[in-house]
Amino acid sequence: MNRHWILCAALASTALGAPTLATAQDKTPLKIVVGFPPGGSADTLARLVAEALRERYAPVVVENRPGAGGRIALNQVKRADPDGQTVILLPSGPMVLFPHVYKKLDYNAVTDFSPVSLLARFQFGVVAGPSTPAKSVQDMVARAKAEPGKSSYGTPGLGTLPHFMGVLFEQKAGAQLNHVPFQGGGPANNALLGGHIDYKFDVVSETAEFHRSGKARIIAVTGSQRDPQVPDVPTLRESGMDMEATAWFGVYGPAGMQPTTQNRLSQAFAQALKQPALRERLLGLGYEPVGSTPAELASAQATDLKRWEAPIKATGVQLD
Repeated sequence: MNRHWILCAALASTALGAPTLATAQDKTPLKIVVGFPPGGSADTLARLVAEALRERYAPVVVENRPGAGGRIALNQVKRADPDGQTVILLPSGPMVLFPHVYKKLDYNAVTDFSPVSLLARFQFGVVAGPSTPAKSVQDMVARAKAEPGKSSYGTPGLGTLPHFMGVLFEQKAGAQLNHVPFQGGGPANNALLGGHIDYKFDVVSETAEFHRSGKARIIAVTGSQRDPQVPDVPTLRESGMDMEATAWFGVYGPAGMQPTTQNRLSQAFAQALKQPALRERLLGLGYEPVGSTPAELASAQATDLKRWEAPIKATGVQLD
């Protein structure tokens, strides 16, 4: 069966998801733009989803446009025709953190794009190093309150989501920690394992193996439920902290996309994420597959824009 018209059929489906036939001439590939280099998490997710779309619908191409933390790709998609043939897949940071972090952005995260689908969520872990005595969040907070500023936590860099996770943690705990930014997750891991920092805030999938091997301890996860990668680790709420925060990957098109086009694309991504093989692969990478409606993605973005405003302002971080 010709794969070219299958995606067109899926994108022309009714609200109930029943596909209709498309013309043989309608063979334009769906372009998924990724603002990061090949091999990273966004690129890996885009290629896995693209393959699932190819198998069930039509040719899909992934185009990498790395640079400026995803902003180059966002501007490319912002200028694209809102015909549903060009979308961007990206983590939540550029849509919910950058508006608060950068003094000037050459895009508006809300008005310049049409939400399509929230693809997957992922959560973070509070990781204690091998030389840190804290066995729980309660221990960590008690020590930080007894010796303000002496407990340190590392992150992949200033202004990253793990950095602001740490700031939010401090606010919720009423405790002072010392932030130590590194040039990426690798150096932060080395510092943690070497005993140079006490804690680390990072994506669970990046530190789960350290936890399982006993090299470090994830003492809490930041989501609403325990992470299947480390089921023995409680959530922050289970640990007595009123804090919950996750990140996500979403798909957006240019502003001006017709609601019918948004919905048809959303249905295509949602159906791809229902494939057992893809779901199993994403869960293994630490992602919770979602496949939301456009309205649900817009709601998630609005919630996180508000959630991160105060923690980011509290840091005083402003980037050019």
